[in-house]
Amino acid sequence: MSFTVGQIANALGAEVAGDPDLTILRAAEPAEAGPDDLALAMDPKYGDGLAAGNAHAAILWAGADWRALGLSAAIFVPRPRYAMSGLTTLMDPGPEIAAGVHPSAVIDPTAQIGDGARIGPFVMIGPRAVVGANARIAAHVVVAEDARIGKDALLLHGVKIGARVTIGDRFIAQPGAVIGSDGFSFVTPEKSAVENVRDTLGDAGDAAKQSWTRIHSLGAVTIGDDVEIGANTCIDRGTIRDTAIGSGTKLDNLVHVGHNVSIGRDCLLCGQVGIAGSARIGDRVVMAGQCGVNDNIFVGDDVIAGGASKIFTNAPKGRVLLGYPAMKMEAHVEAYKGLRRLPRLFAQVAALQKAVSKDPDSD
Repeated sequence: MSFTVGQIANALGAEVAGDPDLTILRAAEPAEAGPDDLALAMDPKYGDGLAAGNAHAAILWAGADWRALGLSAAIFVPRPRYAMSGLTTLMDPGPEIAAGVHPSAVIDPTAQIGDGARIGPFVMIGPRAVVGANARIAAHVVVAEDARIGKDALLLHGVKIGARVTIGDRFIAQPGAVIGSDGFSFVTPEKSAVENVRDTLGDAGDAAKQSWTRIHSLGAVTIGDDVEIGANTCIDRGTIRDTAIGSGTKLDNLVHVGHNVSIGRDCLLCGQVGIAGSARIGDRVVMAGQCGVNDNIFVGDDVIAGGASKIFTNAPKGRVLLGYPAMKMEAHVEAYKGLRRLPRLFAQVAALQKAVSKDPDSD
């Protein structure tokens, strides 16, 4: 694909200077950009990189002198990172999935396939499943019985959609995502040591030795519109009611969402986040990598949790959290400062003990 500088500027709603008809084939970092590349030099710190490269056009920071930088054309954007969204959308050709249904795909006669859908090799679509218009389904995807997928979906290689799962429009699932697996739910005939520990916060009691009995998952998973699921992320179906994910929410790779969990709208959960069963997550919640959320608690709207935070109790709306256990970020920073001072404090206390315990008659 090729674009002109003017086409790119129009797509971004940005200002163009110089030759708008200059042809662009790729986007590139400034030092590596060639004559057919658009150099991404959106900050003054990338100016030296432009000099090292051979770009004729670039996206520049506001106020940059494009002529002095040796360019023939420039695009100026007010918010560079947001411009990256529009630029990558324009230039990404997407996965190559041929039109129609591949001969090796197995589609149940009762399934409904929307107009314009593209279905790749070795795809299996089960009884009564519904696939929306213009869906793109790559090789080795499984859509189980009674699942419903909205229009303009993109299911990449090896995605598994379980029975009765309902998904909205413009859904994206990266390779290996599993949506609608059984919840991890087991019980013992009598009260277990784990239950005793939860009640007493430490005492396992005299619980009998017992085996675990499975609780089956009768619910499913319901997902809203414009949701994206990362590679090898797993979402368990609910025990009775559905596990639910709100519209606009994005889950990174290797995220695990347990059974009965409810996640609100426009949340952002980064890699290796784990949400235990029956937790409720509000709207616009952001969790950095490796955050964990205890079961049966509530995390309020607009909460932001720093990397590796472990949330064991309810988190109020708007709280910024960090640490293990998670606490207000400023409190965690102060606690960590105190922790680092402990060796010096111990030395001072030892010196004071030595001073006060010294025999005054020994001199």
